[in-house]
Amino acid sequence: MRVVLASNNAKKLAELQRLFVALPIELVTQGSLGIAEAEEPHHTFVENALAKARHAAAACGGAAIADDSGLCVDALGGAPGVVSAHYASIELQTVDREALRAAQDTANNALLLERLQGQADRRASFVCTLVALRHADDPQPLIAFGRWQGEILDAPRGEAGFGYDPLMFIPALGRSVAQMQADEKSRCSHRALAARDMLALMRAHWLA
Repeated sequence: MRVVLASNNAKKLAELQRLFVALPIELVTQGSLGIAEAEEPHHTFVENALAKARHAAAACGGAAIADDSGLCVDALGGAPGVVSAHYASIELQTVDREALRAAQDTANNALLLERLQGQADRRASFVCTLVALRHADDPQPLIAFGRWQGEILDAPRGEAGFGYDPLMFIPALGRSVAQMQADEKSRCSHRALAARDMLALMRAHWLA
C-alpha cells in the first residue's frame, strides 16, 4: 500500500520510514510525485495536519499521511507552536532546499534563544500530530499525538537531528536531542510516540 507523506523534508521522511518499517506500506514524499506543499493557515497542529493530508490525498488520488509538529515553550505561551518551522524571517537566495532548511533552522534557534534570554523557566515540549486519510474525502481520519518534554538550553549542543534538536535538552537522558543517535531518537521522540499510536490505528482500521 502506497501512502504519500505530505512533506518534502528528507530527514522527516527517513525518520518516519524507520518508525513505520513494521507496516506493509510504501511511504513516498509528495514532492517526488510533483505535489506542491499545502497551505497551513490554522492555529493548531491537528487542523494543519488534516489540511496537509487532505491536500496530498486529493492530489495523488489515494492515501496520505501528514505530520504537523513543532516546539511549544511554556514561557512563550506555547510559541513558536505551529510556526516553529518558520519562526524567524530569513533572506537566502538558493534553490538548494536542504541549504535553505539549514539556514532557517539556524535563524529559528537564534531567535528562540533571544526571546528566552534572562528567562528562568526553560520548560518546553516537542509536539507531534499525525493524520492519515485513505482518500481526500475520508470521513474517518486517523489521528495520533505525541508529546516529548524537556528544557531549552542556553546554547546548541550536538550535531545530529534537525530543527530545534540542538537546543532541546531531555533531563531524563542527560543530553540534547541533537546528541542522540537516530535509533535512540526513533524510540522516544514526540514523532515516535505519535507513530506508535498511528501504527496501532492503521493495523486496526486499515490493515485488519
